[in-house]
Amino acid sequence: MSSACCSGSCDSLSPLVPPPPALTTRQRWVLVTSGTSAALAEVGAWSGMAEDSPWIIALALFSILVGGFKTIQQGWQAVRRLSLDIHFLMSLAVVGAMILGQWPEAAMVIFLFALAEWIETLSLDKARHAVRELMSLTPEEITLRNEQGEWQTIPTATALVGATALLKPGERVALDGVVLAGRSAVNQAPITGESMPVLKEVGDSLFAGSINGTGTLEFRVTSDAGHSTLARMIATIQEAQSKRAPMQRFVESFAQYYTPAVVLIASLLAVLPPLLFQMPLHESVYNALVMLVVSCPCALVISTPVTIVSGLAAGAKQGILIKGGLYLEQAHHLKAIALDKTGTLTHGRLELCEVILLGQQEKERVLRLAASLEAHSEHPVAAAIRSAWPANRLLLHVREFEALAGRGAKGVVSGEVYHLGNLRLLTELGLHTPEIAAMVGPLEEDEKTVVILASPREPLAIFAVTDQLRDNAAPAIARLHGLGIVTLMLTGDNPATAEAIARHTGIDQVQANLLPEEKWRAIEELTQRYQKVAMVGDGINDAAALAGATIGIAMGGSGTDAAMETADVIIMNDDLAKVASFIQLGHATHKILWQNIVLAIGIKGFFLLLAAFGMASLWMAVIADMGTSLLVIVNGRRLLKEGQT
Repeated sequence: MSSACCSGSCDSLSPLVPPPPALTTRQRWVLVTSGTSAALAEVGAWSGMAEDSPWIIALALFSILVGGFKTIQQGWQAVRRLSLDIHFLMSLAVVGAMILGQWPEAAMVIFLFALAEWIETLSLDKARHAVRELMSLTPEEITLRNEQGEWQTIPTATALVGATALLKPGERVALDGVVLAGRSAVNQAPITGESMPVLKEVGDSLFAGSINGTGTLEFRVTSDAGHSTLARMIATIQEAQSKRAPMQRFVESFAQYYTPAVVLIASLLAVLPPLLFQMPLHESVYNALVMLVVSCPCALVISTPVTIVSGLAAGAKQGILIKGGLYLEQAHHLKAIALDKTGTLTHGRLELCEVILLGQQEKERVLRLAASLEAHSEHPVAAAIRSAWPANRLLLHVREFEALAGRGAKGVVSGEVYHLGNLRLLTELGLHTPEIAAMVGPLEEDEKTVVILASPREPLAIFAVTDQLRDNAAPAIARLHGLGIVTLMLTGDNPATAEAIARHTGIDQVQANLLPEEKWRAIEELTQRYQKVAMVGDGINDAAALAGATIGIAMGGSGTDAAMETADVIIMNDDLAKVASFIQLGHATHKILWQNIVLAIGIKGFFLLLAAFGMASLWMAVIADMGTSLLVIVNGRRLLKEGQT
């Protein structure tokens, strides 16, 4: 029953702001003193002393002033703000009990309320801690090679991009980097959710927050402390807390109207029975006070944020970064998922496997031309062609380089314009022939991606690159089908290659040869057909489609910054199976949200009936309210188990 949550604002649930201790030493003494005084007042009444005796009144007043002063003060402030929250309801109940001469009960109610707030704070703190523990993963120091070539330990926050760092066995990676020397198994579970350590060798990436195994590694720092993978994870989850899920917004809005309505009904319950049924005023007022306490909407209001926070934490433990409860809840409603091919269904690590020379061309010349053009591009196909040219051999100077979205690239070499791209580009240049189509067809049917180098006069060479399908692509698609999801592939690659991959993975529909804007239009059409559609991609050419989908899901390991900035969900280790895990987490979150709402309303409704018929006491009301709040918290925290699967 934390004040923030019970008043309808749950900013205190932010998992990334280190909280003060759940209960300070002074607060503990206040709680113990208030409880002892209230208990002595109750014992006195049970032993036969009159409830209006000076000793009992003194003990009760002392308990109320010590343990309930802050509650009564906040209740008065709520009245001044015209915001009737739980503190107002409790203050009204306690003051009413004192007016009726129920001094021991008034003292015990205020003590139980304070105790309930403390227990609830401890429970919520555990839910927040599941995400906030990410903050402890970054070491405060890092070992770097200085200008003299010696290893020096400095604060992590001062390390610069490009520095060479040393990672000893058992140490935690302080900043993102690329391995320069060494070989070791690294535990990436805190970042990606992978259960098994991953072998890291020269050229492999390291994530800040992961744990080194038994080997020693040297790595080049690729991000500063504020922009590491771990820092982005923390910032993403922090941002997520400000994006309320639809259910959470509805419950908080409902509570704003619910509380004043309860006060009105309680007032009528206090006044009407004596007027209509000759019920003693003392009894009717007491029943109204019980109703006020029972009707507290705290459990209802708190049920949604604790569930959402637990869901976000469960996702983070699996290496699934969700940028808000909105997307976690929407996952339950997804009907279709569109997937990019390169880097999503495949590894995105293309290799040049074939060069077909056209006319009288020399292989070395055309390969050098192609590699020189592709040196200016970040596309995976470009990287494959560029890596086929020896690194120790010079490239040609390229001027006026231009990337042609969805088609290829062009540039000027030695005064002549050269194009390198797909069949669509060749058709635009007027150089497409049946002979070239006959050569390209078998390559594409063999799941190879084809690009063609051409001068303004003629095609010069055909380059075929291949990309390995992810091992778990077919099982991942099968899991999506098991969840009732329609799957589609949206790719800029050729139809033959796309259809071949679709056959191997079991994807339902394919759209190929798409430009970035055509992918976006395809998502719009799918949204009209299926209402709720997700897009999974990794490249800059997927950014528009990711933004246009109901939920954009980016591959965080191989994905570009543009894709990850645009996406609503990030899969940290590029594990395609995590897409289905995200949807399953969305289903579980939706289920528990409704369970908590039904629990909160159902239990409250039962005790309201008891109060209406005079069968409930203030004791029962407070205990019921406290129990319901704790019950929805415990139920919401069950989602954390999803992060352990």
